[in-house]
This record gives sequence, C-alpha cells and structure tokens, in this order.
Amino acid sequence: MKAHVLVRPGQLELREMPIPLPDDDGVVVRIRAALTCGTDLKTFLRGHPKFQMPMLFGHEFAGEIARVGAAVTNLREGDPVMAAPTAPCGKCYYCVRAQENLCPEVMPTMVHGAYAEYIKLPGAVVRANLYAKPQDLAYSEAALLEPLACVEHGLSLVAPRPDDTVVLIGGGAITLLHLLALRARGCERVVVVARNPRRADEARRVGASAVLDCDVREARTAVFDLTDGRGADLVIECTGQPAVWEAAPNLSRVGGRVVLFGGCAAGAVVRFDAARLHYDQVQIFSPFHFTPRDVKRAFELLASRAVSGKPLIAGELPLADLPLAFDRLKAGGGPKYAIVPGAR
Repeated sequence: MKAHVLVRPGQLELREMPIPLPDDDGVVVRIRAALTCGTDLKTFLRGHPKFQMPMLFGHEFAGEIARVGAAVTNLREGDPVMAAPTAPCGKCYYCVRAQENLCPEVMPTMVHGAYAEYIKLPGAVVRANLYAKPQDLAYSEAALLEPLACVEHGLSLVAPRPDDTVVLIGGGAITLLHLLALRARGCERVVVVARNPRRADEARRVGASAVLDCDVREARTAVFDLTDGRGADLVIECTGQPAVWEAAPNLSRVGGRVVLFGGCAAGAVVRFDAARLHYDQVQIFSPFHFTPRDVKRAFELLASRAVSGKPLIAGELPLADLPLAFDRLKAGGGPKYAIVPGAR
C-alpha cells in the first residue's frame, strides 16, 4: 500500500509499505476518505509534543472493513465504518471516574496513518469507538466523527442553553464544527469572531447569527452591544494562540463560561486578570480529547444529519496531493480537504 510518513516537521514522504494484518480482536480498514485538520497542519509545521517522528500520519477517516481478526464476529469484509482513533483502557483511575479522555493509555496508543490506503485498528478501538457508517452518509462526512467528538466533549462540560449567546473565536474548521454542533443543540445566537475575510464569509454561510471580522481584542465593544451590555454567556476559543486565550474572558458576561479549546504550543504561558475571574465568577474550561460517550453523541449527530459536514469540505484530492492540501491550508484555504486514495 501507499502511506504518507511524516519524517520531520515540513517533510512528508509517500512510501510503499506492506498492508497491515489485523490483530485477533482488531480490523484493517480500507481508507475511503481522510480529512485534513488543524492538529495535523500544526504537527506538519512544527511537530507535536505527544507524537514521535518519523510517524504514519492522519487520524480523521472513514472506510470499509478490509480484513478482520480471528476473534471479531460482528464485522465482515466490505462493511462501511467510521471510527475515532483512540480508546481508553476502561479500568484506570481516570476511566472509573468517567474521565476516559485523560486515561494514560489514550495518547500513546493513538492510531495514526489515515493518509494511506489502509489503516490498522486495535481491538480497543473496535470495541469502544467504531461504528457502522450509514449507507447514505458520505465517507468524507463520516470522517468528521473524531473532531466532532472533541467538540462534543467541550460542549458537554459547559451545557449550552438554547437561549445562550455564544461567541466563537476563530474562523477555521473547528470553529465551524462548533457552530454546527451548537445549532444542533438549539442555540440560535452564535457570533463568530474571524478577522480573515474568507473565513468570515464561511462562518456566515454555515449559519452564524453575526460575524465580527476584527481582531479578538477589538471585539469586546461589539459583543457587549449585541448582548445588551452584558457580554457573552459562553465564549469558545478555537485558535490555540496564547494572546487569544488571554483575550477570551474579556468577552464573557459576569458568571459566564469560557472554553479554551485550541491547544497552544508546548511551553506557552498565559496570564489572566484574577479579579475578573474571581469577582465576576467567570469560569474557565480547557477540554482535551473525548470520551466514548462523546464519540457516540457525534455519531448520532452525523447519522441523523443533525450535523451536516458538507459545508466544511472544500474539495477532494488524491493521496499523492496531501502536500498540496497543506499548502492550501497554510494559504488560508479550506476549511478541510478530503484525501481520497484512488482519486485522480
């Protein structure tokens, strides 16, 4: 098979490799669509503190079962599937406290290699986070299972109300996915702060109630004007930039919630106004990854079409053109590209 290997930041190689064999309790999936994402782009550009290179690359995917392990009885070759690439152990300190996203086995055993023709899934992933893809759901949309699960995890911590005014900071794919998930929860007042004109237009197209095409540090007056002088009930930061993390609480109302969703580079340090957090009771949340419950919720949203991924996928590219997809993302294109093995 052909598979992309990230040799070092900025260097991808498309290599010929053996098609993997499944473990007794695992499967091998033939990739039908893999999606680019912000984490992959950042990893490509600067590396990642939890990933070691050289490495197989890519983790948002959907496909069909190519091979099944001897102990797998509920799947067969040709079954269309969608999966999240990690699974918790189910028995550690964090798992028994329903914090499976913090299980120490999750990240070290994460499955990479979606930018390839085949990917091997271990039994833990098959049991916890693999779902049958509905026949009428496109593979490219089904591949949104993992990022939507991350979004659902963050939203589960803050329980948005339909009458909340929510401010999303950033204009990338994860912002748009938050927007779609919030609309599925009945939230109608969702404001996006996106200074890139193209991304601001994408937010309008996807359904933002208002778009502020300015720097986040300039958005406070407009946000307060939109909320009768209160500030947002919920602010969600989606850029992973320390300066934006620091600015996000300034858009919140007294008693509001702030979700710091975007991951900053390792070693980044941020500062907050302690009086604002304490006396105004502004709550800060910093969600990471997802639990199996979040994956199930994401599957239900995609399968029911409560969330449609079509607006997020700018186009399809063949496997060999993955570097071109990253070039387009670096230039502000996107939001996402579907990498389709076999496409021309």
